[in-house]
This record gives sequence, C-alpha cells and structure tokens, in this order.
Amino acid sequence: MSTEATDRGEEAVTRKLKIWRGDVTSGGLVDFEVQTEPGMVVLDAVLEIQRSQAPDLAVRWNCKAAKCGSCGAEVNGRPSLMCKTRLDHLAADEPITVEPLQAFPVIRDLVTDVSWNYEVNKKIAPFTPKPDAEWLIGQEDTDRMSEFRKCIECFMCQDVCHVLRDHGLFSRYYGPRFMIRLASLEMHPLDGLDRIEMIGDEAGIGLCNITKCCTEVCPEGIHITDNGIIPLKERLVDRRYDPVMKILQRGRRNNRRKPTPEDLGPDSRVS
Repeated sequence: MSTEATDRGEEAVTRKLKIWRGDVTSGGLVDFEVQTEPGMVVLDAVLEIQRSQAPDLAVRWNCKAAKCGSCGAEVNGRPSLMCKTRLDHLAADEPITVEPLQAFPVIRDLVTDVSWNYEVNKKIAPFTPKPDAEWLIGQEDTDRMSEFRKCIECFMCQDVCHVLRDHGLFSRYYGPRFMIRLASLEMHPLDGLDRIEMIGDEAGIGLCNITKCCTEVCPEGIHITDNGIIPLKERLVDRRYDPVMKILQRGRRNNRRKPTPEDLGPDSRVS
C-alpha cells in the first residue's frame, strides 16, 4: 500500500484488490491496484478499475445508496453490499477480495443469475384482503409488517443460507428472503389466505435450523430468524401437532381460505 497527496490535500492510498473474473465455465481471482481516496467504498474501487483497467469487467449496480440490492458480492468472504462497504473499514495491509455470490450461478465476473428467486416469488399469492376486511389495524401489527417490508432483495440472506448454498435444495426450500415475505402476509390481520400448510410443505420451512446467518448479513437489519422464521415455525407446529391449539385455531382457519391458482395471477413479484 502506498500513499500520496491529492489536489484537495487529502491522502490518496493505493489499494490492492483481487477480483474474481470468469464465467460459468471457468474463472479465478485477478490482481488489481487502484488509487483510492478517503470515503470511497468497494464499489467505487471496482468501478474505477472497470473505467481505467478492465472495461469489460461485469458488475451489477444501480442506486449506490444501499437501497436497490444490486451490488451484492462477497467482500473478503462476507456477503456485503459493495456500495455500503467502506475501504477504510477493511484491513489496509491486506488485499481486498471481491467475489460473486456463491449460492447462484455465475453469468460473468461479479454478476450472478438470481432469476430463481423471482420464480419462487411467483409461487406466493400476494396480499388478498378478507371480503369483510375493516381497513383499520393496530400499531403493533403495522410495526411488525414494516420491518419485513424493508427487504431490498439483495439476496445475500439466500447466499449464506446453508440449505441453499451448501446442500443445493432449491427445489425444497424457498430460503429466508421468502420466509420473510410469507411472514409479512401470514401475520397481516387483514389477509384472507391461509398459507401455513404451504409454508410447511412447498416452502420447506422445516429445513431451516435457525443458525441466524441470514440475519447477520441483512443490510436492512431485519430480524429474519427471530421475528419471521421462528414465529412461522411455531404456527406450523401449533397447527399440526398441538391438540389444544388445533381447537383454538379452528375458528381462525375458518376465516381464512387456502390459496387457489387464481390467487397467484400471472406475476406476483410486487405485493
């Protein structure tokens, strides 16, 4: 690492980056050096390398404000938003390693194919109000659902989920991002659909062993495990195995119906 003064009198630093380059067939880490300035984030450095040294470097980004979720990558082995990861928060005497998300197929360089997530999303019926819904809910319900709706779909929680990443059970588990979407619907007091059986079967919530790795990487600070997945597990267990709760919940279930193909619609990406 070398330093020199910039025109503004600030100290410029030359940092070393190792960026994964390649495609679905092959690839590896390539060494780069780039001059950085105070306040720069990893995305700034990657884009400067793209501008000055590797114009064909593929990287996905959009807002540069940590709200679109596009620039998710693995920085020094940890899933991170590149636009939110400051260079001065990383060890100055070591190279910065930037790799694509490991759970999804690589398209090229740092860009991965996350389309599977959108296919899963289509399987979830959107918010469907009860026929007799009174559009007034408590503040507690509002606060709970507001947390779930903070998701920016960076899919970093999906990336660290061992069920998907290590075991590849994409056909059996929807992943933490969609457990949170299901929680936002199942816990909505005005929603008229009963998704509990679907959560246990098609969505495969039983495969989650609540390691909380998804919560640890969420850039929005959503308590995915504690506030979403665990309550859904409890509802499923109450439904299937608790004889007392079966009786108590019978009336509630009668007020909610199972989703039908018509509820899904042609595309339910936006709820």
